[in-house]
Amino acid sequence: MTSAAATQGKKKTLKTGGRRINAQMIPTIAAVVIFILMIIMGQALFGTYLRWGFVSSLFIDHAYLIILAVAMTLPVLTGGIDLSVGAIVAITAVVGVKMTNAGISAPVAMIVMILIGVAFGLLTGTLIEEFNMQPFIASLASMFLARGIASIISTKAQTFPENNNFDFIAQKITIIDNPKISHDLYINVGVIIAALVVIFGYILLHHTRTGRTIYAIGGSRSSAELMGLPVKRTQYIIYLTSATLAALASIVYTANIRSAINTVGVGWELDAVASVVIGGTIVTGGFGYVLGSVIGALVRSTIDPLTSDFGVPAEWTTIVVGLMILIFVVLQRAVTAINRKE
Repeated sequence: MTSAAATQGKKKTLKTGGRRINAQMIPTIAAVVIFILMIIMGQALFGTYLRWGFVSSLFIDHAYLIILAVAMTLPVLTGGIDLSVGAIVAITAVVGVKMTNAGISAPVAMIVMILIGVAFGLLTGTLIEEFNMQPFIASLASMFLARGIASIISTKAQTFPENNNFDFIAQKITIIDNPKISHDLYINVGVIIAALVVIFGYILLHHTRTGRTIYAIGGSRSSAELMGLPVKRTQYIIYLTSATLAALASIVYTANIRSAINTVGVGWELDAVASVVIGGTIVTGGFGYVLGSVIGALVRSTIDPLTSDFGVPAEWTTIVVGLMILIFVVLQRAVTAINRKE
């Protein structure tokens, strides 16, 4: 939030125990509180949510969503969006598995998957900056293109061959191994990759000129241009990074489930947006945190097992997510209205 303050002026703060809290942090704080309450509720009712096994599964099964949440944070901070991330997961997953089955080494397949993500990020950035398209339309075009190509390549489920080098990403790494308990704490390389992505996103946004420019664009693109900031170059970086991280999420997810199909990733862009919004990033841009998006991803990930344990039908889960997004958007609007009155 470093340069957002410069572009949006003075923001209302709340005094708490002698400290000042930016009013726009309220949605992020609310997300943290909701996540804690969900875990406490799950533990109180079902007795499994504070077990190491649940924690391990939460991070391993949803490492890809954490990566996508970081990816989506960048365009949303500028008031944009990247609808292509789910389709990029699909096309890169199908290509990666097909290449591996053709006898191509996993490292080469991974590099190709990343390059495909880069290509789609470059396409989206070009449509936005060179053809003056709205991010919604530009990324929607990329989404349909990627999904269509993935369907042309294959419409059948593809499975990795045995003993492929993708396996190391899904290999479990035990952190706590206590023979007295049945649920050990473990992670895999995919979780480590997700953690590195979070660190990368934090450094990019809060400790680089590019990050300051991203916040400035979200505050006011015209003001950022008048300040002489590299707006055009930053927009390219945003969508290149977002698409590349989507390809990386595809590698992590595909290695974990050992298969791919052209329909994978459908709706994941919306899950990523939900994570970002729940995490407190303002949808109109200019304010938000990578760590908030991570919390949002964890909240989104916890909804599934919690609603399942309550016996709620799977189709109702989307209603719960929709209501949470509505609540957080209303909360953001309320905070913005308060700031404007000050």
